[in-house]
Amino acid sequence: MASAPPPILTLTGITKSFPGVRALDGVDLDVLPGEVHCLLGQNGAGKSTLIKVISGAHRPDEGEIAWNGEQVQLSAPTAAMNLGIATIYQELDLVEHLSVAENVHLGNENARAGFVRRAAARETTAALLARLGHPEISPDRIVATLPAAGQQIVSMARALSHEVKLIVMDEPSAVLDSDEVDNLFRIVADLTADGVAVVYISHRLEEIRRIGDRVTVLKDGRAVARNLPAASTPTREVVALMTGRDTEQVFPDRPAEAPRAAEPVLRAEGLSRKGEFETLDLDIYPGEIVGLAGLVGSGRSEILETIYGARRPDTGSVQVEGRPLRPGSVTAAVRAGLGLAPEERKAQGLFLIDSVTRNVSISSLFRFARAGWIDRAKERSAARGYTKELSLRPDNPDVQIRTLSGGNQQKAVLARWLLRECKVLLLDEPTRGVDVGARAELYALIRRLADDGVAVLLVSSEIPEVLGLADRVLVLREGTVVHTAPARELDEHRVLDLVMEGSPA
Repeated sequence: MASAPPPILTLTGITKSFPGVRALDGVDLDVLPGEVHCLLGQNGAGKSTLIKVISGAHRPDEGEIAWNGEQVQLSAPTAAMNLGIATIYQELDLVEHLSVAENVHLGNENARAGFVRRAAARETTAALLARLGHPEISPDRIVATLPAAGQQIVSMARALSHEVKLIVMDEPSAVLDSDEVDNLFRIVADLTADGVAVVYISHRLEEIRRIGDRVTVLKDGRAVARNLPAASTPTREVVALMTGRDTEQVFPDRPAEAPRAAEPVLRAEGLSRKGEFETLDLDIYPGEIVGLAGLVGSGRSEILETIYGARRPDTGSVQVEGRPLRPGSVTAAVRAGLGLAPEERKAQGLFLIDSVTRNVSISSLFRFARAGWIDRAKERSAARGYTKELSLRPDNPDVQIRTLSGGNQQKAVLARWLLRECKVLLLDEPTRGVDVGARAELYALIRRLADDGVAVLLVSSEIPEVLGLADRVLVLREGTVVHTAPARELDEHRVLDLVMEGSPA
């Protein structure tokens, strides 16, 4: 057998600290040309810090970085880009009011005599989009008008606009449906066949097994395992390394038969929005978890946002405990007892520079107000009670919420609606970007809320998550409910058949 090529990137003893936190503690990592090196770990394990070291966004406090065997200083992102390192972050760093072509060439403009060659930029952008399997995206389209999956493609095109030799992908499949994931893997295979190295981060272990060559596992800022074979390492072993415990069954037990009240707490009748979803009839009872399964673009998120009042329906109505909601009014929905944890929690659900306390209390400030003033001590005490109940970490209600891991940010969103004492909880991709250990905690929390009588409407791109958590499932295809059944009567293959080829039933 031919020996492996020398590493294109070698990290040795990388250490990085922030005030009160040692994010990386002597991490070693090597990446070979043409391989997919997978980086695993819980939220807060140090993955984001490590890829920011690789991309030049963070300078390590200690340790060495070698590129093709020669020591280098990645003092800024431009230094990494000049070597051929491109990074696609989970939180996409696009400029939404600019066009696709302008974003693709941002910082790398095609200019002559001080003038940007816009026609050439559009031409090269179109070629990159075609290479990525999306020739339908216009280079002139404003990025803000693209769906999340389209924006992910633009971010990838920008990375490939450079002479890339190593590309870092942070949760690239989080907003993609199954066909888009297949396309992503085709792109990765093409890149590695050309000798490009890929560092791939995902919480979906089945993806790692499918696409990866080697795996490095981080825990508490340290590499607890290196050079694991991606295809053959058992899931149980990987989970144990990531969490320090064996997590065989992550879904809580479902009641043998969910108790059903005489009347639904939430009823949607004939609800529709042109081009998004059609004629939805839905009843949800107290203590019931209902899942919406379907591909990206099938209308799942639009249904939740319409019920919540963030979108106005073209037809139909929503009732809570028999009382109609005013269409298109979030205020009316919240007052009636609805709460929404949106898919894009950082952009739509959190005030990132505010404290945990304010993010938890924001929908219940009236409870702490007197004569126009907020009782800060009372507000803090109330929020602290729920963050402690949910084991939110770190246990400090005064820290900025942007410093928390994805799983703990999601707990803060749920704590907000617990404090509000909502009757119906709408969850859109509640575990997106959340590690396997934190997922188990969130699953247990959602089931406990249902056991306490809260009605839950759940959207997830991961079919096993819908089937493992929900009591009843509605399968969507192109905006239409094609099947409804108890979750225990469905399996992943049946749901996939329905969303790909099913006819209304």
